[in-house]
Amino acid sequence: MATTVSPDPEAALAGVKEPRAPRSLLARARANLAFQSVWAELNGAMGDLGTYIPIVLSLALARHLDLGTTLVFTGIYNAVTGLIYGVPMPVQPMKAIAATALSDSSFGVPEIMAAGILTAAFVLLLGVTRLMQLVYWIVPLPVVRGIQLAQGLNFAMAAVKYIRYEQDLGRGKSLGRRPWTGLDGLVLAIACICFILLVNGAGSESGSRRGRKRRRAMAIREQGAHPERQEEEEEEEEERQGGGGWRSTVRRAAAVVPSAVIVFVLGVALAVARHPAAVRELRAGPSRVRVVRISREAWKQGFLKGAVPQVPLSVLNSVVAVCKLTRDLFPEKEASATSVSVTMGGMNLVGCWFGAMPCCHGAGGLAGQYRFGGRSGGCVAALGALKLALGLVLGGSMLRVLVEFPVGLLGVLLLFAGVELGAAARDMASKAEALVMLLCTAVSLVGSSAALGFLCGMVAHGLLMLRAWAMGVRLT
Repeated sequence: MATTVSPDPEAALAGVKEPRAPRSLLARARANLAFQSVWAELNGAMGDLGTYIPIVLSLALARHLDLGTTLVFTGIYNAVTGLIYGVPMPVQPMKAIAATALSDSSFGVPEIMAAGILTAAFVLLLGVTRLMQLVYWIVPLPVVRGIQLAQGLNFAMAAVKYIRYEQDLGRGKSLGRRPWTGLDGLVLAIACICFILLVNGAGSESGSRRGRKRRRAMAIREQGAHPERQEEEEEEEEERQGGGGWRSTVRRAAAVVPSAVIVFVLGVALAVARHPAAVRELRAGPSRVRVVRISREAWKQGFLKGAVPQVPLSVLNSVVAVCKLTRDLFPEKEASATSVSVTMGGMNLVGCWFGAMPCCHGAGGLAGQYRFGGRSGGCVAALGALKLALGLVLGGSMLRVLVEFPVGLLGVLLLFAGVELGAAARDMASKAEALVMLLCTAVSLVGSSAALGFLCGMVAHGLLMLRAWAMGVRLT
C-alpha cells in the first residue's frame, strides 16, 4: 500500500521508470527489509536519534512519560514502516505537542495522548478519503523546499545549542556554557564532528538524482541532447575524477566505518562512566501496560493546545515534505501521501491509548538516516528491533542511563540531520523558485510556524504565476 506511485508529470519528464512490484507479499517484505550494506544501514539507523532521544527524555523527566512503553511502541512502528515502505522512513515524536507539554506544566500525559489521538484521527481521515493526495499535488515544490529548509535550519540551530550550552532536558532550558573538557565537553563534540566529516564527507550525492534528472530533462528539451549518452558521459567523468589505487581503497574503507554507530556507542559508554551507579539501578522487565484515562477537560486542552498547532506541521512536514523527499532520494520507491497518512494515523490511534509518545514521519529523520547510510527498510527495522528489545528487557529503567547520555553528542547527530535536510533545497532551478522557497523559510523561522510559512509561500507562488501569465512568460 505504501509504494504505489501516482502518475507524476515531473517523474515522467525526468525519465524515472516505475519498478515492477515483487510477485508475492513475502518477496516484497524481503526486498524491503534487505540490507544493501550491513554497516551502512546500521549506521543510518542512528541518524534519527539526535531528534528522538532529547524529546523523549525531556518528556519522561518533565511529564513522567513512560519511556519503556514509548520504546516498545515506537520500536513496533519502526519495524512496520520499514516493512511497508522499503526505505528508512523515520518515526519521530510530534514536535508541536512535545513543545506544548514542555512549556505548559498543566499539559500532562492525558493531554499529550488526547492531542496525539485527535491529530492522528484528522490525518487518517485525510488519508482514507484521499484528500491528502490532493494536498500533496497542490502544494508546489518550492513551498515544500521552504518548509524543509526551515526545519533543517531549526534542527541545525538546536544542535549548535546542544553542543555549545549545557542542557536541562527536564525543563527544556539551556544553562551555562559547556566546558571545553570533560565527558560531555566541547572538545569531545568537535572531535566527533571532525570524525564524521572525515569518514562521511559531504554525504552521498545520489540524493540529488531527481534534481539532476530534472535539469538534464530540461536541457534535453531545450538543446535536443540524447539522454542516455549524456548520462553515460557524466558517469565516465565521475569515474575519472574519482581516481584509483589508494584513493579507491580509502573510499571503500570509509564506506564501512559506521561513524554514527561509533558516536552513539561512545555516548552510551560515557553515560555509564558519568554515573556508574545507574547500571545497578536497571530493572529487568517491561513497563506495566496501562490504558490512559483521558478526561473531558484533557480532550479539550489536548485539542486546543496540542492538536491545533500539530496538525499543520503533520500535514506539511510529516506527509507532504516527507513524501517529496522520499521521491527525491528513492524515486523507485516513492511513498504515496495516502499511505503515509494512514500509517501515521493508525499507529497513534493504537499507541497513544497506552501512553506511548505521539509519533509521525518526519523529513528531518529521513534526511538524517539517509545522511549516515540508510537506504532500505531494514535500516529502521533494525532500529525498531533495538528499541523493542530495550523496552521489553529494561522498560522505563533505561531512563537512569540515558539521562546521563552526553547531550553534546546528540547535538552532533542532530546537526548532520539538519544539514542534510536543508541540502534538499539545492535543486531549485530558477530564481523564482528560490524566492518562494526563501520567503517560506524566513516566515517559518521567524514566525515559528510551518503553517504561516506555508501560507506565505503559497501566496508568493500564486502571485508569481499570475505575473508570469500576464506577461506571457513561463514560470520555471
